[in-house]
Amino acid sequence: MTENQPSDWDPRAPTVLEDQIAAYDELRGRCPVAHSDFLGWSVLRHDDVVRVLDDPQTFSNAVPHRLTVPNGMDPPEHTEFRRINDRYFTPDLMDAFEPSCRRIATDLVDDLPRGVPTDLMAELAEVFALRVQNAFLGWPAELEEPLRRWTAKNRAATLAQDRPAMSAIAVEFDGYIRDLLTTRRQAGDAAPDDLTTRLLGERVWGRPMTDDELVSLLRNWTVGELSTISASVGILAHHLAVHPTTQQLLRDDPALIGAANDEILRMHAPLIANRRVTTRPVELGGRHLDAGERVTVLWASANRDEAVFGDPDEFRLDRDPADNLLYGQGIHACPGAPLARLELRILIEELLARTTELVPADVTPARAHYPGSGFAELPLVLR
Repeated sequence: MTENQPSDWDPRAPTVLEDQIAAYDELRGRCPVAHSDFLGWSVLRHDDVVRVLDDPQTFSNAVPHRLTVPNGMDPPEHTEFRRINDRYFTPDLMDAFEPSCRRIATDLVDDLPRGVPTDLMAELAEVFALRVQNAFLGWPAELEEPLRRWTAKNRAATLAQDRPAMSAIAVEFDGYIRDLLTTRRQAGDAAPDDLTTRLLGERVWGRPMTDDELVSLLRNWTVGELSTISASVGILAHHLAVHPTTQQLLRDDPALIGAANDEILRMHAPLIANRRVTTRPVELGGRHLDAGERVTVLWASANRDEAVFGDPDEFRLDRDPADNLLYGQGIHACPGAPLARLELRILIEELLARTTELVPADVTPARAHYPGSGFAELPLVLR
């Protein structure tokens, strides 16, 4: 591994945390593969990111120190567990979940106050993410508040790189899932007919999945879903509020909402980064990386690369969808993309259908800090 590599930037500098997107835009122009003690080698250009994604043999996903199913695995383990994973995000399951998702969205939007500043993150985005995830997996409503507190603690510990806290927080979350699995096993035939119960019957390589594997898979679904869906809701609502022309376009033609969501989230990524590790020495973006180097794929930069998208802040619905790395690419492309797209489409449909106007409040939104994205607080006025 490279020793004593000088840092090209500090991902935790106040100027970076205050406006991550602007910081990545600036860094991409002067140092497209940038080193830092915090993130290792950060990859910022679209073509370099695609190269990493398309070469899992060189840029391994087996980064975590603990079992992570399936996104922390390489083939053949990844192939086997991804086969199980993908069975839970089929078109049929998405169609079956749509009515429940829409009920949650309509209830939450209808309960929002009108005509006064409202923090859309606390009052809509975070609650929606928790509620739809619990509904999708069949988890009890009582888990909403513990999971909300857990998400906040996890975000703070990750930013601080507080390893003992991160370990304790992980154990806490795993405890929630183990309790759910135990309850369903004890219920036997009386267990609820939901996706979590169905997972208990899954087999890999001809054997039942272990509890550690089940917990890891459900952790992966839930942790990723809670943070990225809530961030996405805030980013979408903010964009529509400050771009009334786009907001009116989608009010007039709701069929455009799905494509518009992907384009808005290309401009402002809800997921900042993912990790890889090199398996051999490699040249990338003019830099030499040894085997065993930490690599950070910065989605929030690659999806704004001027070489691919021109003006990255220009809202366009005629772009090639294949260029948008919102849900990744290659063997590790996000398996939950169908669910995320469904949830975000429905929420924006209902938010626009049940209001006449969405405008910024006279309070500056508070941006989220790494590893979060979007907004920590988002005051908007609904009419």
